[in-house]
Amino acid sequence: MKKNSFIQIFVLTIIVIGFTNCASILAGNLQGSAALNQSNFSYVKKDIKGSSTATYILGIGGMNRQAIAAEAKENLLKENPLKDNQALANITVNFKASSILGIIYQTTKCTITADIVEFKK
Repeated sequence: MKKNSFIQIFVLTIIVIGFTNCASILAGNLQGSAALNQSNFSYVKKDIKGSSTATYILGIGGMNRQAIAAEAKENLLKENPLKDNQALANITVNFKASSILGIIYQTTKCTITADIVEFKK
C-alpha cells in the first residue's frame, strides 16, 4: 500500500509542476506606417496577416525576435505583394511566447497585421 501511495503522490506532483510551469505571454505594438493625414488614399485590403514561429528546446534553436518579425513581414508581403503607389498602413506586431516546463520547450509566434492603402496619383 505504501508504494502505491508514493507513486500516486509522485505522479500528482509531476502533473502539478507541469501545469504551473506552462505560461503564455502576449505582447504587441503599433509600428510607424504610411502617413494617412490627408484624403489622398483609398484602402485596397484590410487586416492582412503574416506570421512566423520559432521553437526552442532547452533554450536552443529558433531565431531572435527581429528575425521572427522579419520573416512574418516577408510572409505577409509574399501573400499580398504591393503595387505602385501602395503602402502598408496601420501595422501591428504581436508576439506570443509560450513555454511548457520552463525552458524545456518554448515557442515564440509573431503575427503582423496591416492594411494596404493606395495613394492617388
